Amino acid sequence: MTAHSAASLRTHDCRPGQPKLADADIDAALATLPGWSRGDNALRKTYRFPDYYRTMAFVNAVAWIANQQDHHPDLDVRYNRCGVAFSTHDAGGITLNDLICAARVDALGAA
Repeated sequence: MTAHSAASLRTHDCRPGQPKLADADIDAALATLPGWSRGDNALRKTYRFPDYYRTMAFVNAVAWIANQQDHHPDLDVRYNRCGVAFSTHDAGGITLNDLICAARVDALGAA
């Protein structure tokens, strides 16, 4: 895989059948995605909010991204936080699609 920055990842769209990435490729991409980590064959990050309303607004925005990309994360929704985990189950781990979606979700905070 070619090294991608978070900004360049956001310009890509998910494609079916992406292969699982090598650890070095995942680590290089994670260096451009602050707060994201790898665990249990998934990319993970927890976002914190001041209240339930803002948490749910974030969840709805993530759902929109997931629907547009046809690539859906596992979400752990609480009153003032939401854990997001992307993994490509068909590939058995992390693919370029997971990195693309992680970068797009991160861009929500920049809006």
